Amino acid sequence: MTGSAKANDLLAQLPKGKGPAPVHLWNPDFCGDIDMRIARDGTWYYLGTPIGRKPMVKLFSNIIRRDGDDYFLITPVEKVGIKVDDAPFVAVMLEVEGQGESQLLRFTSNVDDPIEAGPAHPLRVVIDAHTQEPSPYVLVRNNLEALVHRNVFYQLVELAVTRLIDGQRWLGVWSGGVFFPIGLEPEG
Repeated sequence: MTGSAKANDLLAQLPKGKGPAPVHLWNPDFCGDIDMRIARDGTWYYLGTPIGRKPMVKLFSNIIRRDGDDYFLITPVEKVGIKVDDAPFVAVMLEVEGQGESQLLRFTSNVDDPIEAGPAHPLRVVIDAHTQEPSPYVLVRNNLEALVHRNVFYQLVELAVTRLIDGQRWLGVWSGGVFFPIGLEPEG
């Protein structure tokens, strides 16, 4: 089967309901990899060409699953591998409700998924060992994360407060009753 036929076959198998499909319940046979990639900026590519139709990207985003370090598009009868450069989603908007420990941070992903940071959707920041650049992530669902867009991360930094953790002063944000560290407080 050609790559194009595989993609069309996947589309035909998609559930017609709203929201993510129950891919965690499906265990079809692996049918190989297809030439589909999600770039770090959230752009989906098929056969090296960006998928320009957002409704199609949203459909595919509802059937993605991560097993270990590998990403797949899953239907009840087919499982195909895809490449993901960093995270499958990007948090592109932030709404803030309240302040202090009662603050709620509501993110929106590039495929319009709402994400409320808290115990079920934690924030984490990874610091690149070579560049020292932060890469912030928020859990979207299961083990699928959204990379927090740089502009949104700047909003988080503006909201940051200091908290002592294990004898160190951390900058972080509150959401859903949880303090999420985003970086050590600069000395000085």
